[in-house]
Amino acid sequence: MPIEIKLPAVIAGMTEGVVARWLKAPGDAIAAGETIAEVETDKAVLEITADAAGVLGRILVEANGIAVPVGTPIGLVLLAGESAAALEGAGGAQSKPPVAAPPRAAPAASTPAAGRVFASPLARRLAVERGMELGALQGSGPHGRIVRLDVERAGPSATAAAVPLTAPGGYTEQPLSQMRKAIARRLTEAKQSVPHFYLGIDCELDRLQALRAEMTAAGKKISLNDCIVRAVALALRQVPAANAAWAGDAIRFHHDVDIAVAVATPKGLLTPVLRRADAKPLSVLARELKTLAERARDGKLKPEDYQGGGFTISNLGMYGVREFAAIINPPQACILAVGAAERRPVVRGEAIVAATVMSCTLSVDHRAVDGAVGAQFLAAFRQLIEAPLSLLKWE
Repeated sequence: MPIEIKLPAVIAGMTEGVVARWLKAPGDAIAAGETIAEVETDKAVLEITADAAGVLGRILVEANGIAVPVGTPIGLVLLAGESAAALEGAGGAQSKPPVAAPPRAAPAASTPAAGRVFASPLARRLAVERGMELGALQGSGPHGRIVRLDVERAGPSATAAAVPLTAPGGYTEQPLSQMRKAIARRLTEAKQSVPHFYLGIDCELDRLQALRAEMTAAGKKISLNDCIVRAVALALRQVPAANAAWAGDAIRFHHDVDIAVAVATPKGLLTPVLRRADAKPLSVLARELKTLAERARDGKLKPEDYQGGGFTISNLGMYGVREFAAIINPPQACILAVGAAERRPVVRGEAIVAATVMSCTLSVDHRAVDGAVGAQFLAAFRQLIEAPLSLLKWE
């Protein structure tokens, strides 16, 4: 009897995923443990491997960008000696691809009471976000209730029917990836539920820039971002009260300094984590940061690469942004937003001189970290940046 390939929970807490790509086609031989498909989660694209050897008999869920629940059969594998005839009826009703049903405009089926549309809260929220009219959908839930999958199945055509184009040039809609959905959900929750406050500071970089130039000439090239991460790590060691997280009924103080660094990717923002960043020489930290950033952009992060982290750094200085305030990444209590290094006039004694200055803004969860602790952290960070020899633990 053919074996079902079910969408696995490739990371803890995963409830649904998107089949991003099939690496095998029906009729292809499959070895046990061989990668047969890729699934997109809210953080990365991960591999699905075969549990048994055989032949891929049928694909049940195409790589069409639509999410399916964990445990959904997505394909069938024929075992040794089985023919294609064994696929008939295999997998039962559950084996039918949950995304195959086209949208049907039959409001009566989803409105048991006249004038009322029965739908789950999630389906209603998704319909509002997509500009859909729930009455134009047919529900597949109990007693014709409209559920999330009914809204997702409806696709752009239902949205276009419900929301006519008003702009002269029209517009193009791009379906949300799992990653973008997660980013939207988490940032909305963070901004609405976390009591943010903000602290800003300016750091002079001339001494650090001169030191970097000397190191580059000696064959030890490091970036400004590497130095910022190193300074944050050491500042957190000096002010451990800032290395905190809100845990509902307690404040959690992390023993290790694990720093998440925001990386822009084509699919959205990812935050791979540098583990024990305070204990690593600057050269090691620089190599690890480069490797993690490359894997993030290539969609090759593993769950252990981005889970956890006690503090986040978001650097937009390379885009010329002078300063900004970032949204906290719960349950973390702090995120440091780093602006561009630029020449500015500064006052020294009675003179005004030119200096390279970088503005940084610390966003803080006031439930876990008070203003004085945030100020102490920023003071320690600036001292490390402006006295850069303290950063040079080199292997």
